[in-house]
Amino acid sequence: MNFDKLLKFRPEGFLKKFGNSNKVAAINIKNILDFFKHEKVIFMACNIRIKHVIPGIMRAAQELDAIVGFEIAKSEGDIKGGYTGQTPDIFAETIFNYAQETKFTHPFFIHADHITVKKDSPEEINSAASLIDAQLKAGFTSFAIDASFNEIPINTKITTALSKPIREHGIGFEVEVGEIKGGGDHGEYISTVEEAVELIEGLRMNKVYPDLLAINNGSKHGNYKEGEDVHIDLKRTGEIYEALKKYDVAIAQHGITGTPLNLVGQFADYGIRKGNVGTLWQNIAHEGLPDDLFSKMKEWAKNQSKDIKFATKEFKKEIDSIPQEYKLKTEKLAYESAKDFIKAFRTVGTATKLLQSIK
Repeated sequence: MNFDKLLKFRPEGFLKKFGNSNKVAAINIKNILDFFKHEKVIFMACNIRIKHVIPGIMRAAQELDAIVGFEIAKSEGDIKGGYTGQTPDIFAETIFNYAQETKFTHPFFIHADHITVKKDSPEEINSAASLIDAQLKAGFTSFAIDASFNEIPINTKITTALSKPIREHGIGFEVEVGEIKGGGDHGEYISTVEEAVELIEGLRMNKVYPDLLAINNGSKHGNYKEGEDVHIDLKRTGEIYEALKKYDVAIAQHGITGTPLNLVGQFADYGIRKGNVGTLWQNIAHEGLPDDLFSKMKEWAKNQSKDIKFATKEFKKEIDSIPQEYKLKTEKLAYESAKDFIKAFRTVGTATKLLQSIK
């Protein structure tokens, strides 16, 4: 892979931190989407709560010549470390270090997932702005501003304000309409074409031009319960994509864990170009942990009346230092799942295809 051809596609924040180093090929998602936005492929963005899955994902992407992304949401990793104990610097350095250690030579992006602002208050907006600043300095190459909890005019206002430094750096970004309420056939919560168009047109009036729109199409974050059906309205998703195509905006899909691969394989036909896969990697990392450590984590979560994901920060030191045999087990499991998703997402060969387009 010729890194020299990729250098000009790296955002300013990355270059300030790493210069023209060719050790890792983290590039601006905008340049990926500009080429592939209207091709029927989906770029997998992996939420990394426990780091041991990373080398397996990288090995799968290298083997299949695929572009992938690594991401962390505000709740997972803010300036104070969120519930995983990862600040923006820790997260980015972890990804970059693994890329060097594994000799991962394919382009990838580092995404700031769900920079959430639930209300139009100075405290929430300032918190989000500070996080964006830290992520830019850490070398993130993609962003998602999520003001979907607010009415569309307020969503537009918040997104416009927070996206300014991202736009100044020329980095591609994602916005959101329709808060994800959870799984099930919640027809009353499904994002409408009108809502999607209203948000994008409002942003464009403010000279804000996002690349991706995340919508509520019936998916949910986290694990599906046993026997719970997956309800994803692909028809509505396609209608929104067709309405936004003239604005050069594609769809970002959240809440993929638990979705059958045969359904995932259809996503690209409906305008989905970025697919977030999060809880799956946590599940795999948990499966790879020593039994005694995982038992302690479950007991802690039970005593705290919290989801086990909140045990990640509490036990981070022990998780990070598990014996090599468990790390290798996790890597193998992640590698196998990543290959399945990359194939379903149709991104096999996209790394070389991007480089050839640059040439």
